[in-house]
Amino acid sequence: MRMRQVHLDFHTSEAIHPIGTRFSKEQFQQALKLGHVDSITVFSKCHHGWAYHPSEANVTHPGLSFDLLGAMIEAAHEIGVRTPVYLSAGLDERLAVRHPEWLIRERFSREGDLFTPGYHQLCLNTPYLDILLSQIEEVAQRYDADGIFLDIVGVRECYCATCVAAAREQGIDPRDKSAMRPLWEQTYANYTSRVKETVHRHKPGLPIFHNGGHIRRGRRDLAHMNSHLELESLPTGGWGYDHFPLSARYAQTLGMPFLGMTGKFHTTWGEFGGYKHPNALRYEAALSLANGAACSIGDQLHPLGAMDEATYRLIGAAYAEVEAKEAWCRDAVNVADVALLSVEAAGTHQAAGGHDSFTGDPDAGAVRMLLEGHILFDVVDLEADFSPYAVLILPDRIRVNDTILAKLDSFLAGGGRILATGESGLKPDGSEFAIDLGVRHAGVNPFRPDYYHPQHPLASLQESAFIFYSEGQKVTLAEGGTELGKRENPYFNRDAFTFCSHQHTPNSGEYGGPGMVEHANGIYIAWNVFEDYASKGSLVLKETVLYALNRLLPEKTLRTNLPAQGVTTVQHQPAQKRYVHHSLYASPVKRGRNIEVIEDLLPIRGTTAELRISEPVTGVYLAPQMTPIDFRQQNGLVTYELPEWQCHQMVVLDYGQPEGN
Repeated sequence: MRMRQVHLDFHTSEAIHPIGTRFSKEQFQQALKLGHVDSITVFSKCHHGWAYHPSEANVTHPGLSFDLLGAMIEAAHEIGVRTPVYLSAGLDERLAVRHPEWLIRERFSREGDLFTPGYHQLCLNTPYLDILLSQIEEVAQRYDADGIFLDIVGVRECYCATCVAAAREQGIDPRDKSAMRPLWEQTYANYTSRVKETVHRHKPGLPIFHNGGHIRRGRRDLAHMNSHLELESLPTGGWGYDHFPLSARYAQTLGMPFLGMTGKFHTTWGEFGGYKHPNALRYEAALSLANGAACSIGDQLHPLGAMDEATYRLIGAAYAEVEAKEAWCRDAVNVADVALLSVEAAGTHQAAGGHDSFTGDPDAGAVRMLLEGHILFDVVDLEADFSPYAVLILPDRIRVNDTILAKLDSFLAGGGRILATGESGLKPDGSEFAIDLGVRHAGVNPFRPDYYHPQHPLASLQESAFIFYSEGQKVTLAEGGTELGKRENPYFNRDAFTFCSHQHTPNSGEYGGPGMVEHANGIYIAWNVFEDYASKGSLVLKETVLYALNRLLPEKTLRTNLPAQGVTTVQHQPAQKRYVHHSLYASPVKRGRNIEVIEDLLPIRGTTAELRISEPVTGVYLAPQMTPIDFRQQNGLVTYELPEWQCHQMVVLDYGQPEGN
């Protein structure tokens, strides 16, 4: 997979004409060189439904007088740049207005003003699919595409006439959502299967990706309908800076090539004249590399067809650095002590559209804590092998059925330990714990919020009773359990007739049972602490969890004094016989209402690291600078200190002769 990609949008209204008149092969090539771009996704068909080339399967944009797609492919290939081709699959406004019966229909309509501008999604269980396939086939047959990118697709709930008729033919009651779901799943599976058959009939093995804005954790079947993964995650576009690390730490476990896709925009797609700070793109590209991903940056071409020089200077500032670093980032395997079993993967949280649903609070809060605590981790699903990890986190809402229990029993028998929070570890009916964590279940705690009083001083906050806002479970101590902290009750819950002060009732000091318990199998914390951290971000939550993890991980692979906002990973390149330790630092701030912005990249001084490596290390150096640094290896621990650095620094630890040398 190419490491320095651009995803070039071109959603151009028929009300604009002429278009493409300022396209120039030389100017297009100059922009790609300026941006250090080695692959650019160019466009056959946009959301408006128009083709940007002569077409029999579609209608060419009425303002276009030449083969823009062909000209772009020829220009890019001439300078060694690859050209996957984009087709809008779920959206086609030209056909939507002609065939409203093909539109996805919601059961309960939420449509606003009929004349609100915007696109409408088409159902792939209608005759539209055959038209789309003919458009895809035309590209595969006529153009030297380096891949096919299909946009705005996924398993969709639909009650259009075709779907309802198909359901009734199969004896399904369309009013029963659970009975309808297999039909919707089959519609998507049929679409991806027919696309693959259509493309590979003409170009066997050509890469194909179906984009839905989010890779659903726990749906490997959906992931493997693609040849590779593109993790769309524009931090300023609604995804935020927490989404990509969560998504990447899952994607890398799947063993598929993948890239991280951000954008050059200040906000999101379709923002003409919007630019983020060059430092933000530098950081976002580095974050992809540190997580084992290639890079992609989104842009949108002006209707006249000239590439924007300012954009490619912006992209070039990031990609020049990527180009210098990519040798230390290819074919890398993440090193992890901890596995986070995703709540989405376990089926509790469903990403059903809209960026807020792309993470889920338990997963998002857990990943934020692990990043800030500099814990090396993977995000896993129920198909993953848990045995390589020292600790498995069950965040907040992982109830344990027979299938999960068998995997947990095997993990514990192999010496692994569990950190469970909230209702995690309970049987599906919530009646009792399915795994022994040294506690007995006594029901949902009646007080919310209430207080946690650790029996040890916390790293920053020392010892007190701390407010916990989330739902908790009431437990009692069982055999083998040791109380590490207790619950203390408020005087009463806040309501209309019994309330105190502005927010919640103060602590009565009354003992409410164990709050955190340690057992031979792991540690249990009685609140949904990860959800709480995702919404409130209280320091006490993080320090409580990190205290537990430090007890469960006495021999961490990595210890570093990097500040909390820093991100660190360790990637292994087995073929090169080396480990690569990535350190990143940037501090997003809120601008406007919901935009997270990175502008200043401060120099970081005095960063120390202690890396546990069994192989004898032969050399340690900074990359890409190739500057050797002093190190010491003793009893399996390699220690070193980084000189002053900014944004992203790699430290390479060689331990042998690379393969093939």
